Amino acid sequence: MANPLTILHISGPFREPREPAFSYDFAIQRSNWSLPHAVRVKVAIAEELDHLKTKILELQGGSPGQQLLISQLLTKHIATHKLQIANEENMFNERLDILVEPFAGPLAHLFPRLETWMNDSKAALRQEIREKVRL
Repeated sequence: MANPLTILHISGPFREPREPAFSYDFAIQRSNWSLPHAVRVKVAIAEELDHLKTKILELQGGSPGQQLLISQLLTKHIATHKLQIANEENMFNERLDILVEPFAGPLAHLFPRLETWMNDSKAALRQEIREKVRL
């Protein structure tokens, strides 16, 4: 990666008001930045989270508590990978604070990269769900 970044802190998930999305706040740092920068990454519930849960991982069942844990775990992974994709797309080069919207609408051209990661990470995500959620 041409511009590696370090994630200093992650907060979330937060439920976005007035839109069907969760978000995470990241504090990121690059070696040539004097201060960390804030980035909010939104994860669309239907287009990204449900796509991963139902179409890629084919998850079914579980108690409401288990479903909540699965959603938290998967949205954090999605948000972290979307941050990496945004960095590779040089979205952080000229802005101090940035918002990474869902990969639908204007950023839909980035969704295939996210979906490729989803398919490549399927086994690891299933294993993590088995270990942490016991499902």
